[in-house]
Amino acid sequence: MEDPVCKTMPELVASFVDTFVDFSVGGIFLPPSNPNLTPNSASQVSFPTDPSPAPQPLQTRYPAPDRLIAIGDLHGDLEKSKQAFRLAGLIDGSDRWTGGSAAVVQVGDVFDRGGEELKILYFLEKLKREAVRSGGYLITINGNHEIRNVEGNFGYATKAGLEEFRAWGFWFLAGNQIKDLCRGLEKQKDPFQGIPSVIPGVKEEYQHGFRARIAALRPDGPIARRFLSKNLTVAVVGDSVFVHGGVLADHVNYGLERINEEVSNWLNGLMGKSDPAHCKGRNAVIRSRKFSDDSKTSCDCSALEHVLATIPGAKRMIMGHTIQKFGINGVCDNRAIRIDVGMSKGCTNGLPEVLEINGNSELQVLTSNPLYQNKSKSYLGADRKQGSNTYLGADRKQEPGVLLPEHKEVAVEA
Repeated sequence: MEDPVCKTMPELVASFVDTFVDFSVGGIFLPPSNPNLTPNSASQVSFPTDPSPAPQPLQTRYPAPDRLIAIGDLHGDLEKSKQAFRLAGLIDGSDRWTGGSAAVVQVGDVFDRGGEELKILYFLEKLKREAVRSGGYLITINGNHEIRNVEGNFGYATKAGLEEFRAWGFWFLAGNQIKDLCRGLEKQKDPFQGIPSVIPGVKEEYQHGFRARIAALRPDGPIARRFLSKNLTVAVVGDSVFVHGGVLADHVNYGLERINEEVSNWLNGLMGKSDPAHCKGRNAVIRSRKFSDDSKTSCDCSALEHVLATIPGAKRMIMGHTIQKFGINGVCDNRAIRIDVGMSKGCTNGLPEVLEINGNSELQVLTSNPLYQNKSKSYLGADRKQGSNTYLGADRKQEPGVLLPEHKEVAVEA
């Protein structure tokens, strides 16, 4: 009779190697996963850090939580990412989840403009696993910079970002070599297979990082499959629609669940190299600026009303993608909320702000801007008069909460 310890030894070796590689790349130990907790997580696996889980169905629609937090574009800045989560009371000084049953949506663009992209992916995955154990959850969304990197377009990648992926390639290959020494494990797939040894037009000093970035992020690449394929492209949480760019009528007609499924399948290598149709062009769900660009007057409120009317229960759309350099704001009677504040040092180094929605669907901005510490903004714009936002009560005066302002500033492209 085979010793059960010997029978499970290959799996234990693989789990140990994966944990070692994860720590070497992400700088953290991921907590054990539970396959029954939430669809929008890479933690639906049998072993704590298995990097290659089988594709799982994605959940597009969620019931309204008692507390909902929306966080904008992060762009490779780990410290600013942590500041945003701390601002909402979601993590403590040791980066552990303290958000309880809160729901959080991060609207994409982890990649580019900064050098800690992989560390942010690991940070978000850790919080996903911790949140579900407290009755909360974290949804992550694919932005246009995730999609462009999977396509192999690294025009906004930084030197530090390429180095981070070079290091990932080193540790990932080292882990595969150790696994290949263990009888009982299948021979590991080479993630660099088919990638030229020299990439034309790339400086010699960046060749290793460039090749590793391709290997990790191309469809069915280890990082694309493990992390990005678990992201949503559109999410509906309670009465709020979340997207990176913008949801248009064509997208709703095509089907939000269908869009999520097709993007996930593409990232898992099941649909060839070309990205799905609704990720292409200026009106793509990940690229549209129809409701976030420039000023209130350029937001097509009638088109927005039509879109929201075709999504059951939807009252507002919350999006990133276009930097609002004076902070989170709303237009169209707060039916379009723009939350990309350019917080990354690779963008405008903006002060972190996050959007909070309570169980009564009331909106407020949590900000680190010292101008609004210990007080709320004292005005309501014409676009706010019919809104559901309220002044902060006396018991909230010491919190960094402000009213959601009407947009009246110039937006900046991200």
